[in-house]
Amino acid sequence: MHVLGINALFHDPAAALITDGRVVAAAEEERFSRRKHGKRPVPFAAWELPEQSARWCLRQAGLTPSELDAVAYSYDPSLALPAERMGLHDPWDHLRQQYAREAPDFLAEALPGLDPAKVRFVPHHVAHAASAGPVSPYPDCAVLVLDGRGECGSHLAGRYTNRELTVLGTQSLPDSLGLFYEDLTQHLGFLRSSDEFKVMALASYGTPRFAERLREYVRADTEGGFRARPVPWADLVPARPAGGTWSRDHADLAASAQLCLEEAMLALARWLRERTGEDALTMAGGVALNCVANTRLWRESGFRHIWVQPAAGDAGTALGAAAHVAAQKDTLEPMPTAALGRGWSDAELRAWLERAAVPYEEPADIAETAAEALAADGIVAWFQGRSEYGPRALGHRSLLAHPGRAANLERLNAVKGREEFRPVAPMVLAERAGEIFDGPLPSPHMLFVHEVAADWKARIPAVVHVDGTARIQTVDRAQEPLVARMIEGFERRTGLPVVVNTSLNTAGRPMVDDPRDALECFGSAPVDLLVLGPFAIRRGKAFV
Repeated sequence: MHVLGINALFHDPAAALITDGRVVAAAEEERFSRRKHGKRPVPFAAWELPEQSARWCLRQAGLTPSELDAVAYSYDPSLALPAERMGLHDPWDHLRQQYAREAPDFLAEALPGLDPAKVRFVPHHVAHAASAGPVSPYPDCAVLVLDGRGECGSHLAGRYTNRELTVLGTQSLPDSLGLFYEDLTQHLGFLRSSDEFKVMALASYGTPRFAERLREYVRADTEGGFRARPVPWADLVPARPAGGTWSRDHADLAASAQLCLEEAMLALARWLRERTGEDALTMAGGVALNCVANTRLWRESGFRHIWVQPAAGDAGTALGAAAHVAAQKDTLEPMPTAALGRGWSDAELRAWLERAAVPYEEPADIAETAAEALAADGIVAWFQGRSEYGPRALGHRSLLAHPGRAANLERLNAVKGREEFRPVAPMVLAERAGEIFDGPLPSPHMLFVHEVAADWKARIPAVVHVDGTARIQTVDRAQEPLVARMIEGFERRTGLPVVVNTSLNTAGRPMVDDPRDALECFGSAPVDLLVLGPFAIRRGKAFV
């Protein structure tokens, strides 16, 4: 059975393909269109479909649209209510609903040969849940979904038994932890539905002195739900203009909102743990990308295991919608990796380099070449294998640097054009992580924060955030042998078993996906070495 999943309505349009219960491909439209998040989450853009990513998924599997058994669309317009009845101020939301109802015909036009009758609407939060529970390593688990909004809610709590969902609780709009955080993101001068992670980073610089006031608007109840109503943010702290300087007040407001979010999530998780008795909690929805809150749940919720979908935001609902439909006939396999996007053979990469007329080398061991450059304090652009599904660079489309140089944090943020308070992440071999970091292990998807051991903070200062934590990525040498050898080569030269890893892109642009993107990024940013598969391109030779 071939099921194509589609996320299109709000933001982060994406496509995913499941064949006979196995995840074959998944990719976000932004990686093809080069528009950050694919589009803005406004009703006027709701008609836009992930056409390029959907066609690529089919090509990857050698399928035509007519060979699909179903197309799963991650929103069910029959469940939606008018915006005013949901307590939302969104006068054009009816356009969004209309575009959703027309999705079968839109998809049939975008994918010639597709029978529109094969399009199946999947409730948005069910799609989020199915992107977590049934494709996680835990066939029996609790599932928690939190985001901005779906058809008429913002939350789902449930339980998967043998990968079959039972819904135990939901939360109706207008109460929404996701919208609460989005509103603050906008108030702090960042782009809503995009820059929420910046608020999380800024929170570490503040103290939660506004928390008591915010609890008047945001708090969990005792029945597995919560209240999260619009906050008069300007009564607490004046808005920061976009691009303006942030103050201690802004950081304190971010810290207060972060604390309130954590408290609400923790109460929901504890309620779910008590209701289900499960050891494993799986999570999805944009709020599940808050790695600080995730770690608090791991420490305090009572769950032994927490697994978060690497593409927890709306992009992941493409996979979830496909999984929900596919599970009605096939037995689902766990998601094998986040590396589900495009990849190129060595011959294809060489052809790109020849076409670009770029001088390149083919060293005997590209991992050692990269390790040598990193040990010499060079910045390395690392392009290997298939691209990642989700917002995190996990060693396939990464910028790498030396963690022992404190100045490399500022240096990387300057290379990428990012705010100075933004942290970068450490990559570490899974078997070494426990020596250096305290937190949930393994942590292959950068979705938790870890306390850095006291005797390591001064040794790897570039990856230690202001609060003494780091959002780590553990590397399994069996799954990522090349990355593992690069880290080992770096340790032999420096004594440090950690490498800085941040996404291969510059501010406001999607992560690099294809070889052209990599060459363009290398040409426009002060990167010392581009590793493209087995090939090395050095700045001094490429630009003379």
